[in-house]
Amino acid sequence: MKRIVTIQDISGLGKCSLTVALPVISAMGVECSVLPTAVLSTHTMFPGFTFCDLTEEFMKVAEHWQKAGFTFDAIYTGYLGSFEQLDLVSRFIDMFRTKDTLVIIDPVMGDNGKLYTGFTPAFAKAMATLCGKADLIIPNLTEATYMLDIPYNPTFTPESIKDILIALCELGCGSAALTGIGYAEGKTGVTMMRKGMQDDVFTYEHTKQPTSFHGTGDLFASVVTGGMMRGLSAEDALVLAANYTSHTIASTMADPTHHTYGVNFEATIPALITDLEKSLTSK
Repeated sequence: MKRIVTIQDISGLGKCSLTVALPVISAMGVECSVLPTAVLSTHTMFPGFTFCDLTEEFMKVAEHWQKAGFTFDAIYTGYLGSFEQLDLVSRFIDMFRTKDTLVIIDPVMGDNGKLYTGFTPAFAKAMATLCGKADLIIPNLTEATYMLDIPYNPTFTPESIKDILIALCELGCGSAALTGIGYAEGKTGVTMMRKGMQDDVFTYEHTKQPTSFHGTGDLFASVVTGGMMRGLSAEDALVLAANYTSHTIASTMADPTHHTYGVNFEATIPALITDLEKSLTSK
C-alpha cells in the first residue's frame, strides 16, 4: 500500500482540508499520514472560530519521522497560513523527497479574483517559489495569476490559458493543472500542461453546477492525489476528481437536509471507489 503525507490545517467541524483529505484518500486505498499546520474549531466560514497554530510543532514531527525511518510515496500540501509554514514545507520536501516521491501542491490562497483574508501578493510570490519544487501544482485561475503577478481576467481563451500554463511550468514544477476552466457556456473543468510539452495541452470539461461549496477544492486535490497513488496518470486522476467533485455537489444539492458549510462527500465515496476501479481496469 502506498503511503502519503498531507500537510494542511484541520477544522473540528466543517468539510475542508484534513477532514476531507484523510477520509477520501484512505477510502481510495492509500495510507494517509497527516501533519496538521493548525487546529480550528470550525472552518473560516463560521464567525468566531478558534485557531491554534501548530507551526512550532512542525519540525518536531518531521524530525521524529525522519529518525523513525518513515518514508512517503507522495507529499501533498493544501492550505498553508504563513511564510514560515511555506519555508517549513520546503524543508520537509528536502528531508523526505526521493527520486520516487510525488510532490503535489494545491496553492490555496484565493478565488474569484481575490486573495483570501490574510494573504498578500508577497505571499503569492513565496508560494510560487514553493510550487517550483512540485511535480504537480493545482491552482485555480486566481491563484495562478497572483503567483505569476499578472492581471486576473475571468474571460479567457485557450490561447491565454496556454500562456498561463507555460508560465506556471516555468516556475519549476513538473506539471501545472488549472481548475475551474471551461470554454463553453455552462461548462467548467480542468486543463493541464507538462513541462516542456507546450503543444500538448490536456483539457477536460463537464457541466458546471449552479452553486459552490466550501472545501470542494480540497476534495478535488485529494482525489487527484489518491488516484495518482493508485496508478492513474495525472490526466486520468484529474478527470476522476472533476467528475467526482461535480457529482458530489449535485448529490448534496439534491439532499434537502444538507448543510451549507460543505458537500456530502461521505455519501458519494462508494461512487468514487467504483469510478476509480473502472479507471484502473481500463488502463
